[in-house]
Amino acid sequence: MSTAASIAASAMVIQTVVRNVLPYELQAYIFKNIKGFFKSFSFQITLIVEEFDGLTGNQIYRSAEIYLSTKISSSTKLYRVSMAEKETKIAVSMAKNHETIDTFDGVQFKWRQVTRQVDSKHIAFQGHSSKVRSEIRSFELTFHKKHKEKVLNSYLPFIVKESKRLTEEKKTLKLYTLNYDHMRRYGAETWQPINLDHPANFETLAMHIELKTMIMEDLERFVKRKDYYRRVGKAWKRGYLLYGPPGTGKSSLIAAMANYLSFDIYDLELTCILNNSDLRRILIATGNRSILVVEDIDCSLESQERQTEPGPAAFLKPNRASQVTLSGLLNFIDGLWSSCGDERIIVFTTNHKDRLDPALLRPGRMDVHIHMSHCSPCGFNTFAANYLGITDHPLISKTREILDKISVTPAEVGEQLLKNEDPEAALLGLIDYLQTKKEEEAEIQAGVSFSSELTLVIEDYDGLNHNLLYKAAELYLEPTTPPDTTRISVTMPTKGGKFSLSLKKNEEIIDNFNGVQVKWASGWRGDMWQSLNLDHPATFQTLAMDSGLKKHILEDLKRFVKRKEYYKRVGQAWKRDTSCLVLLAQGSQA
Repeated sequence: MSTAASIAASAMVIQTVVRNVLPYELQAYIFKNIKGFFKSFSFQITLIVEEFDGLTGNQIYRSAEIYLSTKISSSTKLYRVSMAEKETKIAVSMAKNHETIDTFDGVQFKWRQVTRQVDSKHIAFQGHSSKVRSEIRSFELTFHKKHKEKVLNSYLPFIVKESKRLTEEKKTLKLYTLNYDHMRRYGAETWQPINLDHPANFETLAMHIELKTMIMEDLERFVKRKDYYRRVGKAWKRGYLLYGPPGTGKSSLIAAMANYLSFDIYDLELTCILNNSDLRRILIATGNRSILVVEDIDCSLESQERQTEPGPAAFLKPNRASQVTLSGLLNFIDGLWSSCGDERIIVFTTNHKDRLDPALLRPGRMDVHIHMSHCSPCGFNTFAANYLGITDHPLISKTREILDKISVTPAEVGEQLLKNEDPEAALLGLIDYLQTKKEEEAEIQAGVSFSSELTLVIEDYDGLNHNLLYKAAELYLEPTTPPDTTRISVTMPTKGGKFSLSLKKNEEIIDNFNGVQVKWASGWRGDMWQSLNLDHPATFQTLAMDSGLKKHILEDLKRFVKRKEYYKRVGQAWKRDTSCLVLLAQGSQA
């Protein structure tokens, strides 16, 4: 006992001398070598599985994350659990910096999830400066050295294969949106998912049978041709351009494609991406077997980048020094970076195909061009079957005849059929709507104007630039505020000065210029959401409005909240907008 105490005391003395006499660098070197000396006698080996391998995700990390969620050992004291909206099962995953034990072929393996917090320096993003914390995640797999070959040749391949099986078993389609935090910090998830529960499928799409069949066959052929694409030296991807007027079902077709192939959707918003480097990093982070969607590509991208004098990009703030270019996007679609990933579909949508750069439209980039047209007589058959549950009715033929003579979008037809569950009443309502629309189109073609008034909209911003005309009108109208105006905004700078008067939202001013009366109305558009308690006493009993219109609105609202399954059956998102109420009001006034 005295010998052990003597040795311990001597060790403490030596440690004290070393710390007081030797420089810190020499101390670190000595202790590192002593630690390495004792480690050389250890029979354990640890593999580090980091979340990212350079710019791309590490497949082993993702596989281990999925696999270990099914391995809850008795030694594990802490796990993360979650359940997404509309999910039925609870998702389990390892908690940060915790361990679990797995057994494979009679051999025990210890896994540890490691998360390190890293302080980033102050950086500026979109005009704001902040200091953020980043996470660097990894797994540590520890086992006996003699099992190294088993781990590399059997255990890890088994985990990758098992994770794929587990993923397919509980496959839930995801809709990914860009995570803005990735712009500011390293290690953040580039994409954030929510469950894709869109009911659209090819059976519910109201489009030409021939076009629908062509798209389905093209998709089936694409997913079966992995070896073919490799043999001909092309990246395994396919580009689709959906073009046509608003309301013709472009978004519904994308959802139907995703449901048909069981592909996730990545919704890319180009307006928030700083430069081509960011764009590459974002696109590389998309998964295989997915659909990349860029909606309204003509509005999102400044395609005229080849002009000699650079113009302001519509999607970038004026204070940004760089921008995403057409060549940067094309390089990923059809250039060297296009090979980063397999079995990917790229979909661009536009209302104006003629505005797109021809370089974007050629085969190899946008391989299939699909014109999403107005509702055709053939497409109406699908509407009648899905919305009304009928395939034969005397009014169907009459409706088809009218549709052959006018232009109406599928969204308009669907809206009219949603108003009534009785097939005959719904068809009569649709026919009446189509007849009215036909008469309006005829009057427009004849040069008949419905109103002698013309309204000009002067917005505060022109894209991301200030509208000088808006500011000029604001200054001009300030001294002309009439005495009968009931709501006026008054402000004064924090450092004092003169009061500034301006119109409150929705207030009006009548101005006279050269004997012409001009009416100005103030509006406002906010940039973010704020909330407060809604304590408004209005009810349908207190509303002073036409009783028939009131009844129509109440019935429409009640019918909407009860029709979840109906909307799913017809392939429509369960939502309702105010346009239906406007139409009801117009019908009531008529």
